[in-house]
Amino acid sequence: MTAPHTRSRRVIAIPLGMAMATALAFLPNTGASAAPAAEDATPQLSALSAEATSLSYVVNVRPGHGTSSYVKKAITKAGGTVVTSYDKIGVIVVHSSNADFAKTIRKVRGVQSAGSTRTAPLPAQSTTDVGTPKVLTSEQVADVEAAAGQDPLEPLQWDLPAIKADKAHEKSLGSRNVTVAVIDTGVDDTHPDIAPNFDREASVNCVSGKPDTADGAWRPSAAESPHGTHVAGEIAAAKNGVGVTGVAPGVKVSGIKVSNPDGFFYTEAVVCGFMWAAEHGVDVTNNSYFTDPWLFNCTNDPDQKALVEAHSRATRYAERKGVVNVAAAGNDNFDLAADEITDTISPNDSTPSDRVIDPSKCLDIPTQLPGVVTVASTGAKGLKSSFSNHGLGVIDIAAPGGDSTAFQTPAPPATSGLILGPVPGGKWGYMAGTSMASPHVAGVAALIKSTHPYAPPALVKALLYAEADATPCTDPYDIDGDGKIDAVCEGGKNRNGFYGWGTADALDAVTK
Repeated sequence: MTAPHTRSRRVIAIPLGMAMATALAFLPNTGASAAPAAEDATPQLSALSAEATSLSYVVNVRPGHGTSSYVKKAITKAGGTVVTSYDKIGVIVVHSSNADFAKTIRKVRGVQSAGSTRTAPLPAQSTTDVGTPKVLTSEQVADVEAAAGQDPLEPLQWDLPAIKADKAHEKSLGSRNVTVAVIDTGVDDTHPDIAPNFDREASVNCVSGKPDTADGAWRPSAAESPHGTHVAGEIAAAKNGVGVTGVAPGVKVSGIKVSNPDGFFYTEAVVCGFMWAAEHGVDVTNNSYFTDPWLFNCTNDPDQKALVEAHSRATRYAERKGVVNVAAAGNDNFDLAADEITDTISPNDSTPSDRVIDPSKCLDIPTQLPGVVTVASTGAKGLKSSFSNHGLGVIDIAAPGGDSTAFQTPAPPATSGLILGPVPGGKWGYMAGTSMASPHVAGVAALIKSTHPYAPPALVKALLYAEADATPCTDPYDIDGDGKIDAVCEGGKNRNGFYGWGTADALDAVTK
């Protein structure tokens, strides 16, 4: 299912039983223009308006302090202000109100690429949160009957036995020496299911592109998305007699907040997130988003080329430092191995327009970057979720992300085809999307790292794929039963476009 004008990777929140055609209940980045300033605005308001004409840029140079130092002087001369610099990967974050800044700085000796990270002024002018998770009522919580050894809401988590996580927990809950960073909208570390496993030292706010280490800066505000909290709980909700159980309930989880209050994930913030993870002992990152404002970044465009380069440097650096990067494949039912795809939502922070792109040359970042584990979503019947992107050679692995209950109904006592997890305020709610599939794989990767503590990222990924349960193509794939083929799966049993190397296996992760 293609969902135009949605920011659908990370944040599909689907009310219980609602058909997927109307289920995109959390749609970040629906553009909205700011109202024009009144003619009698005070000087203070006028100054703020002038500041809002600034854009953010990344300037890529050869790694090392020498080149960066020279270019920083040129940045100032071109009307830019350096926000921060990651000299180890040669990425400089800049703000400038000079409309020709990128063109000017690209001509400077030592600059390899440069581009604006957004098409809307600073701060971004948009609204995003058009829905919320289906939150369990106190009565629904009380009605669940858990078996001995289960957390109270675990009977509703059909996704755990789907990857044998329930059996894995009988062997191991994971190691306290392993940390998974949730690069996302922020994590509520006060939630009783997250607090026992939260790693404050590895948590930060990166929204500006520069780390903010103030206590609690990683938390979402009451008006912001619960998405990151839900993801963190799917990975490492403690097995503590409260709420739900995570895939790896014995590992630590941290929050790296990269989404601004409007729900945008911009390049400077995401680069900061990967660099923070690399420098603070993180073993696995989960990335359930695509980087705004472009759904696909085409390298024949100088701005988008610079964004791809900055992200690539950051993810490669993190991997060299021992980090396994896991990312969601997307929720548009796109075939990412197709010759062309129509992108209808880019740029999503200003005025989008339709464009036909080649997904082998125009990349969804970070999920299509080399080395990043790309995760597709499955539902309660083990089939590709109706919304999940796919593509032979693009999808690496699959895991439960939920689907409409009408399409894939779970076995009792579970009642919803969505994924249950924590939401801020000490509550629990249902969400669905490849956003929910990716943290299942991040959790399994954390279990592998717990079992093999000295394994480098390449080995962790090799084991992740080798231990996955081979899942053959669903053919024909008519998920809604209307007699029409909804997607085509290419490949064999051991590797195909729907499930990659197969469905993640938590039990093998702790026993092999």
